[in-house]
Amino acid sequence: MDFEAFFKSELNGLHNEGRYRVFADLERHRGNFPRATRHTPDGPREVTVWCSNDYLGMGQHPAVVEAMKEAIDHCGAGAGGTRNISGTTHYHVLLEQELADLHGKEAGLIFNSGYMSNWATLGTLGQKIPGLIIFSDALNHASMIEGIRHGKCERVIWKHNDLNDLEAKLAAADPNAPKLIAFESVYSMDGDISPIKDICDLADKYGAMTYLDEVHAVGMYGPRGGGIAEREGLMDRITIIEGTLGKAFGVMGGYIAASSALCDFIRSFASGFIFTTALPPTLAAGAIASIRHLKSSPFERARHQDRVRKLRAMLDKQGIPHMHNPSHIVPVMVGDAAKCKWISDILLDTCDIYVQPINYPTVPRKTERLRITPTPLHSDGDIEHLVGSLHQLWSRCALARHVA
Repeated sequence: MDFEAFFKSELNGLHNEGRYRVFADLERHRGNFPRATRHTPDGPREVTVWCSNDYLGMGQHPAVVEAMKEAIDHCGAGAGGTRNISGTTHYHVLLEQELADLHGKEAGLIFNSGYMSNWATLGTLGQKIPGLIIFSDALNHASMIEGIRHGKCERVIWKHNDLNDLEAKLAAADPNAPKLIAFESVYSMDGDISPIKDICDLADKYGAMTYLDEVHAVGMYGPRGGGIAEREGLMDRITIIEGTLGKAFGVMGGYIAASSALCDFIRSFASGFIFTTALPPTLAAGAIASIRHLKSSPFERARHQDRVRKLRAMLDKQGIPHMHNPSHIVPVMVGDAAKCKWISDILLDTCDIYVQPINYPTVPRKTERLRITPTPLHSDGDIEHLVGSLHQLWSRCALARHVA
């Protein structure tokens, strides 16, 4: 087999469909977020980033930056090994305590990414609990899907946020089998929010554990940034809360918060935890500073929601179609992969606006979109420039407008 020819042929297929992913070469500016330098063959240009998952700009917050500088001066660069082999620094211990406190749980456990925390936790539960059935929302993230597959237990997929379908599948299952319902709070592509209370009610009725991915909610919702479950007063009803340190907290890493026994169980049996080098202490220190700040500061969350409302109102005024939802994610709908990439390219090359096109397989075909994520640091002028640019491109690209 000509392997190189195969690789190139597959890549050509992505190019022809307009869904080949091009990574923008960016250099973020501390203290000037959302500005960044884009490096191109023609030289550097300043751009405004509109698709960052650093939702609150905490990646450049002075308290976070200073905590990381202090940690690297104190501890050096790396952790020195896995958590079991010299890699547990005091920063790791403090971070897990902060996360347990954030979610009202007995314990926390940190991983190198949110992907790893989902994959390792769900996979380990599936492997180790005899007869476990995992009920997975149809739109769960790839990391959850891969973790459940890795668990090799029985899995049942229920229609997205459909309580009737979930209950029908729970009722049809063996009443004596252990069960776990896995779902997300905020779904990152559509921005919709799951009915957490109703899912917890069903979990209680059928004796199931609950696993809630709050990756796109921690830091941004609830009085201390504990996520949608905190905002709705439901943290005590969730068995396992999973989150990330790499989005609203602005650093890197993933975690779970649960009972002491459950966290210890994952710590002791999950290969993805046991055999992975620990997060550098600098990252743990930065995450601690970010979590502590957002626990006590409502400003970032309030400003964030204000920016979202402002952007949506201006898009509506110009008739630019976007998916309405109750969260901070603003999907501007295009519905064509080639046009979606073309718009993104023009925005970047001529308007100095960086927003990534979202195409299949991340979203279904014909639902291609620009996923826009306003931050507290986007100004009125930034919003006006973005919407004005979209307004011009919508006419050039002959795309339908939304009529209010």
